[in-house]
Amino acid sequence: MISDAILVRAFPVLFIWTLTLHCATSGAEEQPPLNVLFIAADDMNCDLGCYGDATVKTPNLDRLCAMGLRFDTACCQQPLCGPSRASIMTGLRPDTLDMHTLKHELREKNPDVVTLGELFRRNGYFSARAGKIYHYGNPAMIGTDGNDDPATWDERHNPKGIDRTQQERIIRYGGGQENNKNLGISMAWWDPESADDDHTDGQVASRIIELIHERKDQPFFLAAGFFNPHCPYVAPRRYFDLYDLNQISIPDLDDAAQDLLDVPAMAWQRDSRNWPYYFKDVSVDQARQCKLAYYASISFVDAQIGRLLDALEENDLLHRTVIVFWSDHGYFLGEKGLWFKRKAFERSARMPLIIAAPGLSSGKNTTKPVELLDIYPTLADLCGLVPPDNLEGLSLRPLLENPAAASWKKPAVTQVWHSADAWGYSLRTEQYRYTEWLNGQAGREL
Repeated sequence: MISDAILVRAFPVLFIWTLTLHCATSGAEEQPPLNVLFIAADDMNCDLGCYGDATVKTPNLDRLCAMGLRFDTACCQQPLCGPSRASIMTGLRPDTLDMHTLKHELREKNPDVVTLGELFRRNGYFSARAGKIYHYGNPAMIGTDGNDDPATWDERHNPKGIDRTQQERIIRYGGGQENNKNLGISMAWWDPESADDDHTDGQVASRIIELIHERKDQPFFLAAGFFNPHCPYVAPRRYFDLYDLNQISIPDLDDAAQDLLDVPAMAWQRDSRNWPYYFKDVSVDQARQCKLAYYASISFVDAQIGRLLDALEENDLLHRTVIVFWSDHGYFLGEKGLWFKRKAFERSARMPLIIAAPGLSSGKNTTKPVELLDIYPTLADLCGLVPPDNLEGLSLRPLLENPAAASWKKPAVTQVWHSADAWGYSLRTEQYRYTEWLNGQAGREL
C-alpha cells in the first residue's frame, strides 16, 4: 500500500496533472458557438427552381436546399410585410403584438419585447443587418432605417441603389409612369444595363460579405434583408435575359372568374374593384411582362445569396453557421385574376423557408405545416440560447432531425386583417386549409 506520507507529498503534483488533463479534455470537447446567417426576401412566393418550378432559375437556392431542409408548407402569420416581420422577429402573433398594419409601433405597443437579434446580442453575439428585416416602405424608405428596431442590432446598414435613386426610369402600368409616388403598390419594372452593386440588393450582399470577413472570429447574427422581388420589379438586364416572354403564361381570365364564384367577398375585397390585376386597364400582355420581371428579380436575389454562401465557404464558416432563408409571405401573379398579397389563400399565405443547420437534415424536404414564428425558438434551440418563455412558436429541431417526424402535429395559423370590421383566420394542416371570416359570419372556406 502507498503510505499516507507519500500521498501527501505526491498530492500537489497529482492535482496539477489532473487539472491540466481536465482542462485539455474540456478544451477539446468545447465547440465554438454557431453563427447565424439570416436571409430575408421581400414578397417572394414559391415559384422557385428549388421548389420544383421549371421556369424560375434559382441555382443558389438549389445549393442551399442541398445543404439543408426545405419546408414545403411554411406559412406566414399575416400576408403583409409589417406584421409578418414583427412576428418573425419576436416569435409572437400579430394579435399578441397588437400589430396588423404597416405602422411603426412595435416598441410603442410592446416596450419589453426581446427580439431575435436582441437575444443574440445579450448572449455575446455581434448582431447586424443590411437592408430590410423589419418593415420598410419599398422603394420609398430604401436608404433609411425604415420601421427598424435599434435594440435588435449592434450595427445597421442602409444601402441605396439605382432602384431608388433613379426610380423615375421605372416603367409603370395601370397608373402612368408620371406618378411615381406609390411604386410600393405597382405593376412596374425596369431592366437597366447595370452591375449588381448598382442596386440596393447587390449592396446589401456586399455589406454582409464585408461583415462576415470582419467578424469571422467571433459569433455573429448577420441579417441580409433583400428588397426584391417586391415591386417595382427592378434588376440588371442580364437577369431579365434569363427568361423568354413567350414562355411566361398567365391564367385564363374566364377560368379565373369562375374560380372566384364560390369565394366569400371578404376574402378578396381589396382586389374586387379593379379586377383583374388590381389596377384598371392592365392588359394580359402587361401582366406577363410584370411576371417575367418578378422572376428576373428572384434570380437577382438568388445570385446575391450565392455570394453570401461563397463568403461563408471562403472563411471556413459553413460547418458552424446556421443559415435561414425566408420570405415574409407569398404572392399572387394572376392566379384567380389576382395580384400582390394580403389574402388568406395558399398562394399568399405560403412562402419559401429553408434552414441549413450543421449536422442536421440536408437535401431533404418536409410537408409538415410550420409557421414563420417558429424560426425564433428554432435558432435559440440550435444555438443553445434560452429564449423568452412567452414565445408562441415551437423549435423546428424535430423536423430538422427527422422531416417526417410524427410528433409534429401543430397546424399553421395565418390571419388577414383589412379593418376592425373585416378580418379572418386560416388554419393549415398537412391536408387542408380552412378559413373563417368574422368567425364564419362573413363566410367559410375549405
